[in-house]
Amino acid sequence: MRQLNRLNQFQRLWQQSQGAPQQTCVAEMARYCICSERHLRTLLSQWQQAGWLRWQGEPGRGKQGRLEFILAPEQLRQQLLHSRLASGDATEALQVMEVAPEKLMSLLQPLMGAQWQNNAPVLRIPYYRPLESVQPLQISGRAEQHLVHQLFSGLTRFQNDDPIGDLAHHWQHQEQGRVWLFWLRPQLFWHSDEPIQASHLVAQFEKIIQNARVRQLLADVVHIDAPHPLALRFQLKQSDYWLPHRLAHQLCLLPHPVDTHIGSGPWKLKHFTPELVRIESHARWHLQLPLLQAIEYWITPQLFDRTLGTSCRHPVQIAIGDTDELDSLRPVSRSISLGFCYLVCRPRSGFTPGQARRLFNLVQQSDIITQLPLDEGLITPSRELLPGWPVPQLKEEQHPLPANLTLHYHLPVELHEMARALQQLLLANGCKLEIIFHQVKSWRDIHSLADADLVMGDRLIGDAPVFTLATWLQIDPLWQPLWHSEQGAAMYQQLCELQQIDSPDDRSRALHQLYQQLMIGGVLLPLFNYRYQISAPPGVEGLQLNTLGWFDFNRAWIPPPISTSRSCSATD
Repeated sequence: MRQLNRLNQFQRLWQQSQGAPQQTCVAEMARYCICSERHLRTLLSQWQQAGWLRWQGEPGRGKQGRLEFILAPEQLRQQLLHSRLASGDATEALQVMEVAPEKLMSLLQPLMGAQWQNNAPVLRIPYYRPLESVQPLQISGRAEQHLVHQLFSGLTRFQNDDPIGDLAHHWQHQEQGRVWLFWLRPQLFWHSDEPIQASHLVAQFEKIIQNARVRQLLADVVHIDAPHPLALRFQLKQSDYWLPHRLAHQLCLLPHPVDTHIGSGPWKLKHFTPELVRIESHARWHLQLPLLQAIEYWITPQLFDRTLGTSCRHPVQIAIGDTDELDSLRPVSRSISLGFCYLVCRPRSGFTPGQARRLFNLVQQSDIITQLPLDEGLITPSRELLPGWPVPQLKEEQHPLPANLTLHYHLPVELHEMARALQQLLLANGCKLEIIFHQVKSWRDIHSLADADLVMGDRLIGDAPVFTLATWLQIDPLWQPLWHSEQGAAMYQQLCELQQIDSPDDRSRALHQLYQQLMIGGVLLPLFNYRYQISAPPGVEGLQLNTLGWFDFNRAWIPPPISTSRSCSATD
């Protein structure tokens, strides 16, 4: 970008005196700007005409003149950044930001949050890390899970606890839940404006079902076809009344069968790099259109550096707008996550169920969770697995703990403190705990998990929490070593029987009983939940936390700039 090159040359010249007036010559300035003397004279003329500086030179080679700066590089960079963004060129704007973190803050603060550009509302979100792939089969992070649900559609989608129509508007089952028909909406379009055909969706299901996790999720599906251009049919080997829920699962979101970056959700992907992600509203979406034109994630970890005084905000506490002047932001939505960090025991030879229950009792009685050295208000101890499903308080067991145990755990980072606290607690009770950390967000690709006595991680729960907990037991690698035990076989049989229950309330009660058995039996102990929070400046409206700790992009809106020079009334 030519303007940016000129600005960088100007900044090198300015840095020699930090903007103070000076006596210098063309040859010396050319060395600073890394160019020829002839080109430097051209630059001086351009900068002077633009009002950046004043140069009074003396005739003759090597003669000194007086150089005075009118504008600082930060002011010019701010102007250039504004102009690039106003033209909609966020990619070039990122190049302007290549400055020191402390200066980057002053550049970005006025540009985050709500903006109107070319009569279109844009929301910019500073984010603390690069986003992963947006392919539904590959992601695990909360931010990525939220994003893929904006980009891709499934046959169904969740609204609170229940599946509702997405690409399909209605469905019905036959043969006691072994045959399901899903009726497609007419005039569906991919983000490329290509019409969606039932054959596209059949082809995509045939492709994704090759994935091991999708095969587990849709284990009873034996055939998928399109008996009509506006219908899909699923044939199952046994009844499964979870099927509409399964088809709303992240793993069943449907990219285009050829170009997997193209979806049919309310937002389409326009730019995806480690520095910037931009999505724009899909004008031909089949449901209610978003109220914003574009949303941008600005990946600026520099803004979250504690040494700069910006108070690194945890990802469950999203700040939209100026992250430095936190007083200007207001919390617009708070909630306690349904998801929880957990501890799982793997009783086996040398580690009995009684010892596992003793370990859980020690954790509950010690109150170590409330003593973890974490930011105040970030977590809260788990009292319920789900609302109305209390975590049982285990009775004290007399079984001595094993002399040695091994703990495997993964992200989030709060589990580092929990692991250390657990290690000290068990050591005080005669047990040496070996700790093994995995720099991942799920157990999907961890093959050493079978060697763990204890496992600690984070169970994210979005919508449909009862279904999510049933699916967790079915497809998460955490539970697979259990299947070979008598207890695991019984649990698997309960899950199979549960999916054949037509009544949602009866399914919920049956799953509640299964989880009670796991908690009372010393297998699962929920540890703590996160406190979700979104903060935003006054110019952003319609923000409401969802179950992933993000907000509904389709409901967010920015009031347009309206002149206040003339008041309006109902009689105007």
